[in-house]
Amino acid sequence: MAAQMTLMLLSFLSFLVSIYGTMALKKEQQEMDRILELPGQPPVSFSQFSGYVPVNEDHGRALFYWLTEATSSPEKKPLVLWLNGGPGCSSVAYGASEEIGPFRISKTASSLYLNKHSWNREANILFLESPAGVGFSYTNTSSDLKDSGDKRTAQDALIFLLRWMSRFPQYKDRDFYLSGESYAGHYVPQLALKIAEYNKGASHPIINLKGIMVGNAVTDNYYDNLGTVSYWWSHSIISDRTYKSILKSCNFSSEKSSQKCDDAVNYAMNHEFGNIDQYSIYAPACKASTANNTVKLLRLKNSLIHRKISGYDPCTENYAEKYYNRPDVQKAMHANSTAIPYKWTACRMTPNPLKCWLLVVAYIPLTFSFICGGSDVLIRNWKDTEFSILPTYKKLIAAGLRIWVFSGDTDSVVPVTATRFSLNHLNLKIKTKWYPWYLGGQVGGWTEVYRGLTFATIRGAGHEIPLLQPQRALVLFQSFLAGKALPRS
Repeated sequence: MAAQMTLMLLSFLSFLVSIYGTMALKKEQQEMDRILELPGQPPVSFSQFSGYVPVNEDHGRALFYWLTEATSSPEKKPLVLWLNGGPGCSSVAYGASEEIGPFRISKTASSLYLNKHSWNREANILFLESPAGVGFSYTNTSSDLKDSGDKRTAQDALIFLLRWMSRFPQYKDRDFYLSGESYAGHYVPQLALKIAEYNKGASHPIINLKGIMVGNAVTDNYYDNLGTVSYWWSHSIISDRTYKSILKSCNFSSEKSSQKCDDAVNYAMNHEFGNIDQYSIYAPACKASTANNTVKLLRLKNSLIHRKISGYDPCTENYAEKYYNRPDVQKAMHANSTAIPYKWTACRMTPNPLKCWLLVVAYIPLTFSFICGGSDVLIRNWKDTEFSILPTYKKLIAAGLRIWVFSGDTDSVVPVTATRFSLNHLNLKIKTKWYPWYLGGQVGGWTEVYRGLTFATIRGAGHEIPLLQPQRALVLFQSFLAGKALPRS
Protein backbone atom coordinates (compact mmCIF):
# COMPACT_ATOMS: atom_id res chain seq x y z
CA MET A 1 0.00 0.00 0.00
CA ALA A 2 2.82 2.35 0.92
CA ALA A 3 4.60 1.55 -2.34
CA GLN A 4 1.43 2.30 -4.31
CA MET A 5 1.03 5.64 -2.52
CA THR A 6 4.67 6.45 -3.29
CA LEU A 7 4.15 5.69 -6.97
CA MET A 8 1.05 7.88 -7.06
CA LEU A 9 2.92 10.72 -5.35
CA LEU A 10 5.85 10.40 -7.75
CA SER A 11 3.45 10.40 -10.69
CA PHE A 12 1.74 13.52 -9.39
CA LEU A 13 5.07 15.25 -8.81
CA SER A 14 6.14 14.30 -12.33
CA PHE A 15 2.92 15.80 -13.65
CA LEU A 16 3.56 19.03 -11.73
CA VAL A 17 7.13 19.18 -13.00
CA SER A 18 5.84 18.72 -16.56
CA ILE A 19 3.24 21.47 -16.13
CA TYR A 20 5.68 23.92 -14.60
CA GLY A 21 8.28 23.00 -17.21
CA THR A 22 5.82 23.73 -20.01
CA MET A 23 4.85 27.03 -18.39
CA ALA A 24 8.51 27.98 -18.01
CA LEU A 25 9.15 27.14 -21.68
CA LYS A 26 6.23 29.27 -22.83
CA LYS A 27 7.39 32.11 -20.59
CA GLU A 28 10.84 31.80 -22.15
CA GLN A 29 9.30 31.93 -25.66
CA GLN A 30 7.36 35.04 -24.73
CA GLU A 31 10.45 36.73 -23.35
CA MET A 32 12.33 35.97 -26.56
CA ASP A 33 9.59 37.89 -28.40
CA ARG A 34 9.53 40.82 -25.99
CA ILE A 35 10.37 44.21 -27.51
CA LEU A 36 12.57 45.96 -25.00
CA GLU A 37 12.37 49.27 -26.84
CA LEU A 38 11.92 50.35 -30.43
CA PRO A 39 14.51 52.76 -31.85
CA GLY A 40 13.36 56.33 -31.23
CA GLN A 41 10.43 55.19 -29.10
CA PRO A 42 9.03 57.44 -26.36
CA PRO A 43 8.65 55.92 -22.87
CA VAL A 44 5.55 53.74 -22.49
CA SER A 45 4.02 51.73 -19.66
CA PHE A 46 2.68 48.84 -21.77
CA SER A 47 4.50 45.72 -22.96
CA GLN A 48 5.16 44.83 -26.60
CA PHE A 49 5.99 41.53 -28.24
CA SER A 50 6.73 40.60 -31.84
CA GLY A 51 8.13 37.73 -33.84
CA TYR A 52 7.30 34.75 -35.99
CA VAL A 53 4.83 31.91 -35.65
CA PRO A 54 5.27 29.01 -38.12
CA VAL A 55 2.05 27.96 -39.85
CA ASN A 56 3.41 25.33 -42.27
CA GLU A 57 6.73 23.63 -41.55
CA ASP A 58 6.79 21.66 -44.83
CA HIS A 59 6.63 24.84 -46.91
CA GLY A 60 8.51 27.01 -44.44
CA ARG A 61 5.64 29.50 -44.02
CA ALA A 62 5.73 31.78 -41.00
CA LEU A 63 3.63 34.82 -40.13
CA PHE A 64 4.91 37.91 -38.37
CA TYR A 65 2.96 39.51 -35.51
CA TRP A 66 3.22 42.55 -33.25
CA LEU A 67 1.33 42.65 -29.96
CA THR A 68 0.84 45.96 -28.16
CA GLU A 69 -0.72 45.24 -24.79
CA ALA A 70 -3.30 47.53 -23.24
CA THR A 71 -2.01 50.71 -21.59
CA SER A 72 -3.70 49.76 -18.32
CA SER A 73 -4.87 46.48 -16.76
CA PRO A 74 -3.96 44.37 -19.81
CA GLU A 75 -4.88 41.20 -17.90
CA LYS A 76 -8.50 42.41 -17.76
CA LYS A 77 -8.81 43.74 -21.31
CA PRO A 78 -9.92 41.77 -24.40
CA LEU A 79 -7.66 40.73 -27.26
CA VAL A 80 -8.27 42.19 -30.74
CA LEU A 81 -6.64 40.90 -33.93
CA TRP A 82 -6.29 43.58 -36.64
CA LEU A 83 -5.88 42.74 -40.34
CA ASN A 84 -5.27 45.03 -43.31
CA GLY A 85 -6.28 43.96 -46.78
CA GLY A 86 -4.92 44.48 -50.27
CA PRO A 87 -4.65 41.55 -50.68
CA GLY A 88 -0.96 41.97 -49.94
CA CYS A 89 -0.79 44.96 -47.58
CA SER A 90 0.85 45.06 -44.17
CA SER A 91 -1.00 45.53 -40.89
CA VAL A 92 2.24 46.86 -39.44
CA ALA A 93 2.43 49.55 -42.14
CA TYR A 94 -1.18 50.68 -41.95
CA GLY A 95 -3.08 49.46 -38.90
CA ALA A 96 -0.15 49.78 -36.50
CA SER A 97 1.67 52.79 -37.92
CA GLU A 98 -1.07 54.99 -39.44
CA GLU A 99 -4.33 53.99 -37.82
CA ILE A 100 -4.94 52.29 -34.48
CA GLY A 101 -1.42 51.55 -33.17
CA PRO A 102 0.26 53.35 -30.26
CA PHE A 103 2.98 55.04 -32.34
CA ARG A 104 3.35 57.30 -35.34
CA ILE A 105 6.59 57.63 -37.33
CA SER A 106 8.37 60.97 -37.67
CA LYS A 107 9.13 62.53 -41.06
CA THR A 108 12.78 61.56 -40.85
CA ALA A 109 11.90 58.01 -39.76
CA SER A 110 14.34 58.55 -36.91
CA SER A 111 11.83 58.51 -34.07
CA LEU A 112 8.30 57.61 -32.99
CA TYR A 113 5.67 59.68 -31.23
CA LEU A 114 2.52 58.63 -29.39
CA ASN A 115 -0.93 58.30 -30.93
CA LYS A 116 -3.27 59.57 -28.22
CA HIS A 117 -6.21 57.78 -29.85
CA SER A 118 -4.57 54.36 -29.99
CA TRP A 119 -6.92 51.44 -29.61
CA ASN A 120 -4.65 49.78 -27.05
CA ARG A 121 -6.20 52.19 -24.57
CA GLU A 122 -9.16 49.80 -24.65
CA ALA A 123 -7.74 46.39 -25.60
CA ASN A 124 -4.65 44.33 -26.28
CA ILE A 125 -4.06 44.75 -30.01
CA LEU A 126 -2.46 42.01 -32.11
CA PHE A 127 -1.31 43.02 -35.61
CA LEU A 128 -0.73 40.23 -38.12
CA GLU A 129 1.05 40.48 -41.48
CA SER A 130 -0.88 38.01 -43.63
CA PRO A 131 -0.68 36.06 -45.89
CA ALA A 132 2.91 34.80 -46.17
CA GLY A 133 4.84 37.16 -48.43
CA VAL A 134 3.33 40.29 -46.86
CA GLY A 135 5.62 42.50 -44.81
CA PHE A 136 8.00 40.40 -42.74
CA SER A 137 5.91 37.22 -43.11
CA TYR A 138 7.60 34.75 -45.43
CA THR A 139 7.55 31.37 -47.12
CA ASN A 140 10.48 29.23 -48.25
CA THR A 141 8.36 27.76 -51.04
CA SER A 142 8.21 30.16 -53.97
CA SER A 143 5.11 28.52 -55.42
CA ASP A 144 3.18 29.76 -52.36
CA LEU A 145 3.50 33.26 -53.78
CA LYS A 146 1.81 32.19 -57.01
CA ASP A 147 -1.31 30.63 -55.55
CA SER A 148 -2.28 32.68 -52.50
CA GLY A 149 -6.00 33.03 -51.89
CA ASP A 150 -8.83 33.42 -49.43
CA LYS A 151 -8.96 29.80 -48.28
CA ARG A 152 -5.30 29.35 -47.43
CA THR A 153 -5.11 32.82 -45.87
CA ALA A 154 -7.94 31.92 -43.48
CA GLN A 155 -6.50 28.49 -42.67
CA ASP A 156 -3.01 29.91 -41.99
CA ALA A 157 -4.51 32.63 -39.79
CA LEU A 158 -6.37 30.01 -37.74
CA ILE A 159 -3.18 27.96 -37.29
CA PHE A 160 -1.35 31.16 -36.33
CA LEU A 161 -3.92 31.96 -33.65
CA LEU A 162 -3.84 28.47 -32.14
CA ARG A 163 -0.05 28.44 -31.98
CA TRP A 164 0.19 32.04 -30.82
CA MET A 165 -2.25 31.40 -27.98
CA SER A 166 -0.22 28.32 -27.05
CA ARG A 167 2.80 30.64 -26.77
CA PHE A 168 0.71 33.21 -24.86
CA PRO A 169 -1.63 31.02 -22.78
CA GLN A 170 -2.78 33.99 -20.70
CA TYR A 171 -4.90 34.99 -23.70
CA LYS A 172 -6.53 31.61 -24.34
CA ASP A 173 -9.74 32.31 -22.43
CA ARG A 174 -9.80 36.04 -23.06
CA ASP A 175 -12.68 37.73 -24.89
CA PHE A 176 -11.43 37.87 -28.48
CA TYR A 177 -12.45 40.07 -31.42
CA LEU A 178 -11.44 40.38 -35.07
CA SER A 179 -11.21 43.68 -36.91
CA GLY A 180 -9.82 45.10 -40.14
CA GLU A 181 -10.57 47.05 -43.29
CA SER A 182 -10.78 46.84 -47.07
CA TYR A 183 -10.02 43.31 -48.32
CA ALA A 184 -10.11 42.28 -44.68
CA GLY A 185 -13.82 42.36 -45.47
CA HIS A 186 -12.95 38.86 -46.71
CA TYR A 187 -10.22 37.98 -44.21
CA VAL A 188 -12.17 38.81 -41.04
CA PRO A 189 -15.52 37.04 -41.71
CA GLN A 190 -13.74 34.05 -43.27
CA LEU A 191 -11.42 33.67 -40.27
CA ALA A 192 -14.38 34.12 -37.91
CA LEU A 193 -16.19 31.27 -39.67
CA LYS A 194 -13.05 29.10 -39.42
CA ILE A 195 -12.92 29.79 -35.69
CA ALA A 196 -16.63 29.03 -35.26
CA GLU A 197 -16.19 25.71 -37.07
CA TYR A 198 -13.09 24.90 -35.02
CA ASN A 199 -14.97 25.66 -31.79
CA LYS A 200 -17.61 23.05 -32.63
CA GLY A 201 -15.14 20.34 -31.62
CA ALA A 202 -15.52 19.84 -27.87
CA SER A 203 -12.27 17.90 -27.45
CA HIS A 204 -10.06 21.00 -27.48
CA PRO A 205 -10.04 24.50 -25.91
CA ILE A 206 -12.11 26.98 -27.86
CA ILE A 207 -11.07 30.40 -29.11
CA ASN A 208 -13.35 32.76 -27.21
CA LEU A 209 -14.47 34.77 -30.24
CA LYS A 210 -17.11 37.33 -29.32
CA GLY A 211 -17.45 39.44 -32.44
CA ILE A 212 -16.05 41.10 -35.55
CA MET A 213 -15.94 44.61 -37.00
CA VAL A 214 -14.84 45.61 -40.50
CA GLY A 215 -14.48 48.99 -42.19
CA ASN A 216 -14.91 49.97 -45.87
CA ALA A 217 -15.07 46.26 -46.46
CA VAL A 218 -15.08 44.34 -49.71
CA THR A 219 -18.33 42.40 -49.40
CA ASP A 220 -20.10 41.38 -52.61
CA ASN A 221 -18.62 41.79 -56.08
CA TYR A 222 -21.86 42.72 -57.83
CA TYR A 223 -23.16 45.22 -55.29
CA ASP A 224 -19.69 46.59 -54.52
CA ASN A 225 -19.11 47.34 -58.20
CA LEU A 226 -22.54 48.89 -58.64
CA GLY A 227 -22.20 50.93 -55.45
CA THR A 228 -18.72 52.14 -56.39
CA VAL A 229 -19.75 53.49 -59.79
CA SER A 230 -22.84 55.06 -58.18
CA TYR A 231 -20.59 56.79 -55.65
CA TRP A 232 -18.39 58.18 -58.43
CA TRP A 233 -21.44 59.64 -60.17
CA SER A 234 -23.25 60.90 -57.05
CA HIS A 235 -20.09 62.68 -55.89
CA SER A 236 -19.56 64.34 -59.29
CA ILE A 237 -16.33 62.49 -60.05
CA ILE A 238 -17.65 61.24 -63.40
CA SER A 239 -20.08 62.61 -65.97
CA ASP A 240 -23.62 61.44 -66.66
CA ARG A 241 -22.44 60.13 -70.01
CA THR A 242 -19.64 58.04 -68.53
CA TYR A 243 -21.87 56.76 -65.72
CA LYS A 244 -24.42 55.51 -68.25
CA SER A 245 -21.66 54.07 -70.43
CA ILE A 246 -20.19 52.05 -67.55
CA LEU A 247 -23.59 50.70 -66.50
CA LYS A 248 -24.37 49.75 -70.10
CA SER A 249 -20.97 48.20 -70.90
CA CYS A 250 -20.13 46.37 -67.64
CA ASN A 251 -21.65 43.12 -66.46
CA PHE A 252 -20.86 43.15 -62.75
CA SER A 253 -22.20 39.64 -62.35
CA SER A 254 -19.50 38.23 -64.60
CA GLU A 255 -16.08 37.07 -63.48
CA LYS A 256 -14.55 38.61 -66.61
CA SER A 257 -14.70 42.14 -67.91
CA SER A 258 -15.31 43.08 -71.54
CA GLN A 259 -13.17 45.43 -73.60
CA LYS A 260 -16.05 47.92 -73.74
CA CYS A 261 -16.28 47.89 -69.96
CA ASP A 262 -12.52 48.39 -69.62
CA ASP A 263 -12.63 51.27 -72.08
CA ALA A 264 -15.48 53.00 -70.26
CA VAL A 265 -13.77 52.82 -66.86
CA ASN A 266 -10.36 53.74 -68.28
CA TYR A 267 -11.90 56.82 -69.86
CA ALA A 268 -13.36 57.87 -66.52
CA MET A 269 -10.03 57.46 -64.74
CA ASN A 270 -7.83 59.02 -67.40
CA HIS A 271 -10.05 61.93 -68.41
CA GLU A 272 -12.56 62.65 -65.64
CA PHE A 273 -11.20 61.68 -62.23
CA GLY A 274 -8.42 64.25 -62.15
CA ASN A 275 -5.58 64.21 -59.63
CA ILE A 276 -7.50 63.09 -56.56
CA ASP A 277 -6.83 60.60 -53.82
CA GLN A 278 -9.53 58.01 -54.37
CA TYR A 279 -9.13 56.75 -50.81
CA SER A 280 -10.22 60.12 -49.43
CA ILE A 281 -11.63 62.24 -52.22
CA TYR A 282 -11.57 65.60 -50.40
CA ALA A 283 -8.01 65.27 -49.07
CA PRO A 284 -4.84 66.57 -50.74
CA ALA A 285 -2.35 63.95 -51.89
CA CYS A 286 1.30 63.54 -51.00
CA LYS A 287 3.10 65.68 -53.59
CA ALA A 288 5.98 63.24 -53.75
CA SER A 289 3.60 60.54 -55.01
CA THR A 290 1.70 62.30 -57.78
CA ALA A 291 4.28 62.17 -60.58
CA ASN A 292 2.36 59.35 -62.24
CA ASN A 293 -1.28 60.02 -61.53
CA THR A 294 -2.61 56.98 -63.41
CA VAL A 295 -0.52 54.60 -61.32
CA LYS A 296 -1.53 56.40 -58.14
CA LEU A 297 -5.22 56.10 -58.92
CA LEU A 298 -4.94 52.39 -59.47
CA ARG A 299 -2.78 51.30 -56.58
CA LEU A 300 -5.36 49.62 -54.39
CA LYS A 301 -2.94 46.85 -53.63
CA ASN A 302 -0.23 49.36 -52.86
CA SER A 303 -2.82 51.42 -51.03
CA LEU A 304 -1.22 54.85 -51.24
CA ILE A 305 -3.21 56.52 -48.52
CA HIS A 306 -1.67 60.01 -48.72
CA ARG A 307 -3.44 63.00 -47.29
CA LYS A 308 -3.19 65.95 -44.97
CA ILE A 309 -6.21 66.93 -42.93
CA SER A 310 -6.28 68.43 -39.42
CA GLY A 311 -2.50 68.31 -39.16
CA TYR A 312 -2.01 64.83 -40.62
CA ASP A 313 0.95 64.32 -42.90
CA PRO A 314 -0.13 62.86 -46.27
CA CYS A 315 3.18 61.06 -46.79
CA THR A 316 3.16 58.76 -43.77
CA GLU A 317 3.56 55.57 -45.79
CA ASN A 318 6.94 56.83 -47.00
CA TYR A 319 8.15 57.09 -43.41
CA ALA A 320 7.06 53.52 -42.65
CA GLU A 321 9.04 52.26 -45.65
CA LYS A 322 12.17 53.92 -44.24
CA TYR A 323 11.63 53.00 -40.60
CA TYR A 324 10.90 49.28 -40.96
CA ASN A 325 13.84 48.76 -43.31
CA ARG A 326 16.26 50.02 -40.66
CA PRO A 327 18.41 47.11 -39.39
CA ASP A 328 18.17 48.34 -35.78
CA VAL A 329 14.36 48.41 -36.00
CA GLN A 330 14.23 44.91 -37.45
CA LYS A 331 16.56 43.65 -34.74
CA ALA A 332 14.44 45.23 -32.00
CA MET A 333 11.29 43.63 -33.47
CA HIS A 334 12.91 40.21 -34.05
CA ALA A 335 11.99 40.66 -37.70
CA ASN A 336 13.69 39.49 -40.89
CA SER A 337 15.58 36.86 -38.91
CA THR A 338 15.90 34.69 -42.01
CA ALA A 339 17.35 37.49 -44.18
CA ILE A 340 14.42 37.83 -46.58
CA PRO A 341 15.85 38.65 -50.05
CA TYR A 342 13.74 41.76 -50.60
CA LYS A 343 12.98 45.04 -48.88
CA TRP A 344 10.09 45.37 -46.46
CA THR A 345 7.31 47.27 -48.22
CA ALA A 346 3.86 48.37 -47.14
CA CYS A 347 2.28 46.28 -49.92
CA ARG A 348 3.54 43.43 -52.03
CA MET A 349 1.76 43.96 -55.33
CA THR A 350 2.34 46.50 -58.10
CA PRO A 351 -0.56 46.38 -60.54
CA ASN A 352 -0.28 47.21 -64.21
CA PRO A 353 -2.22 50.49 -64.54
CA LEU A 354 -3.41 49.63 -68.05
CA LYS A 355 -5.09 46.35 -67.12
CA CYS A 356 -6.05 46.48 -63.45
CA TRP A 357 -8.88 48.98 -63.19
CA LEU A 358 -10.98 46.30 -61.53
CA LEU A 359 -8.72 46.60 -58.50
CA VAL A 360 -10.44 49.92 -57.97
CA VAL A 361 -13.88 48.98 -59.23
CA ALA A 362 -13.90 46.08 -56.82
CA TYR A 363 -12.34 42.73 -56.86
CA ILE A 364 -14.06 40.62 -59.51
CA PRO A 365 -12.65 37.09 -59.04
CA LEU A 366 -9.38 36.17 -60.72
CA THR A 367 -8.39 39.77 -61.46
CA PHE A 368 -5.59 39.36 -58.91
CA SER A 369 -3.50 37.44 -61.41
CA PHE A 370 -0.51 37.81 -63.68
CA ILE A 371 -2.28 40.43 -65.78
CA CYS A 372 -1.89 42.74 -62.79
CA GLY A 373 1.82 42.10 -62.50
CA GLY A 374 4.53 44.70 -62.24
CA SER A 375 8.28 44.68 -61.91
CA ASP A 376 8.16 44.43 -58.11
CA VAL A 377 5.42 41.84 -57.65
CA LEU A 378 5.87 39.35 -54.85
CA ILE A 379 2.39 37.88 -54.45
CA ARG A 380 1.75 37.18 -58.11
CA ASN A 381 -1.60 35.48 -58.17
CA TRP A 382 -4.65 35.54 -55.92
CA LYS A 383 -5.95 32.06 -56.62
CA ASP A 384 -9.39 32.16 -55.03
CA THR A 385 -11.72 34.87 -53.82
CA GLU A 386 -15.33 34.52 -52.77
CA PHE A 387 -17.75 36.37 -55.04
CA SER A 388 -19.88 37.34 -52.04
CA ILE A 389 -19.29 37.34 -48.28
CA LEU A 390 -23.03 37.75 -47.58
CA PRO A 391 -23.59 33.98 -47.07
CA THR A 392 -20.73 34.02 -44.54
CA TYR A 393 -22.37 36.90 -42.68
CA LYS A 394 -25.59 34.91 -42.45
CA LYS A 395 -23.72 32.03 -40.80
CA LEU A 396 -21.95 34.35 -38.37
CA ILE A 397 -25.22 36.06 -37.46
CA ALA A 398 -26.76 32.63 -36.80
CA ALA A 399 -23.76 31.84 -34.57
CA GLY A 400 -24.66 34.83 -32.40
CA LEU A 401 -21.51 36.89 -32.95
CA ARG A 402 -21.48 40.65 -32.49
CA ILE A 403 -21.02 42.10 -36.00
CA TRP A 404 -20.34 45.74 -36.82
CA VAL A 405 -19.72 47.06 -40.34
CA PHE A 406 -18.57 50.66 -40.70
CA SER A 407 -17.73 53.04 -43.55
CA GLY A 408 -15.78 56.25 -43.96
CA ASP A 409 -17.91 58.37 -46.25
CA THR A 410 -15.15 59.97 -48.38
CA ASP A 411 -13.69 56.70 -49.70
CA SER A 412 -14.41 56.09 -53.39
CA VAL A 413 -12.59 52.74 -53.58
CA VAL A 414 -14.86 50.68 -51.32
CA PRO A 415 -17.42 53.41 -50.68
CA VAL A 416 -20.32 53.62 -48.28
CA THR A 417 -22.80 53.13 -51.14
CA ALA A 418 -21.17 49.80 -52.02
CA THR A 419 -21.44 48.58 -48.42
CA ARG A 420 -25.05 49.71 -48.10
CA PHE A 421 -26.05 48.04 -51.38
CA SER A 422 -24.45 44.81 -50.16
CA LEU A 423 -25.86 44.81 -46.63
CA ASN A 424 -29.36 45.65 -47.85
CA HIS A 425 -29.43 42.24 -49.51
CA LEU A 426 -29.04 40.46 -46.18
CA ASN A 427 -32.68 41.52 -45.65
CA LEU A 428 -32.21 42.00 -41.91
CA LYS A 429 -34.98 43.38 -39.71
CA ILE A 430 -34.34 46.85 -38.33
CA LYS A 431 -33.93 46.99 -34.56
CA THR A 432 -32.99 50.68 -34.19
CA LYS A 433 -33.83 53.05 -37.04
CA TRP A 434 -31.24 55.26 -38.77
CA TYR A 435 -30.03 58.13 -36.58
CA PRO A 436 -27.05 60.52 -36.34
CA TRP A 437 -24.47 59.75 -33.65
CA TYR A 438 -22.47 62.47 -31.93
CA LEU A 439 -19.06 63.30 -30.53
CA GLY A 440 -18.23 66.64 -28.95
CA GLY A 441 -21.50 68.18 -30.06
CA GLN A 442 -20.83 67.31 -33.71
CA VAL A 443 -22.34 64.59 -35.86
CA GLY A 444 -19.77 61.77 -35.92
CA GLY A 445 -21.71 59.81 -38.52
CA TRP A 446 -24.92 57.85 -38.89
CA THR A 447 -25.94 54.38 -37.78
CA GLU A 448 -28.67 51.78 -38.04
CA VAL A 449 -28.93 48.66 -35.90
CA TYR A 450 -30.33 45.47 -37.40
CA ARG A 451 -31.09 42.17 -35.75
CA GLY A 452 -27.68 40.56 -35.96
CA LEU A 453 -25.60 43.44 -37.35
CA THR A 454 -24.84 47.12 -36.70
CA PHE A 455 -23.94 49.47 -39.55
CA ALA A 456 -22.27 52.83 -38.93
CA THR A 457 -20.71 55.61 -40.97
CA ILE A 458 -17.88 57.90 -39.88
CA ARG A 459 -18.31 61.40 -41.22
CA GLY A 460 -15.32 62.90 -42.99
CA ALA A 461 -13.25 59.71 -43.02
CA GLY A 462 -11.77 57.91 -45.98
CA HIS A 463 -10.58 54.35 -46.51
CA GLU A 464 -8.34 54.43 -43.43
CA ILE A 465 -10.90 55.76 -40.96
CA PRO A 466 -8.68 56.06 -37.85
CA LEU A 467 -6.13 58.08 -39.85
CA LEU A 468 -8.47 60.97 -40.67
CA GLN A 469 -10.98 60.68 -37.83
CA PRO A 470 -9.05 59.05 -34.96
CA GLN A 471 -11.30 60.26 -32.14
CA ARG A 472 -14.51 59.19 -33.89
CA ALA A 473 -12.91 55.85 -34.73
CA LEU A 474 -11.97 55.33 -31.07
CA VAL A 475 -15.55 56.06 -29.94
CA LEU A 476 -16.76 53.54 -32.53
CA PHE A 477 -14.33 50.94 -31.14
CA GLN A 478 -15.30 51.65 -27.53
CA SER A 479 -18.99 51.28 -28.37
CA PHE A 480 -18.36 48.05 -30.24
CA LEU A 481 -16.44 46.47 -27.36
CA ALA A 482 -19.09 47.55 -24.86
CA GLY A 483 -21.88 46.25 -27.09
CA LYS A 484 -23.60 49.64 -26.78
CA ALA A 485 -25.26 51.84 -29.38
CA LEU A 486 -23.31 54.84 -30.63
CA PRO A 487 -24.09 58.02 -28.64
CA ARG A 488 -27.18 59.96 -29.70
CA SER A 489 -25.94 63.22 -28.19
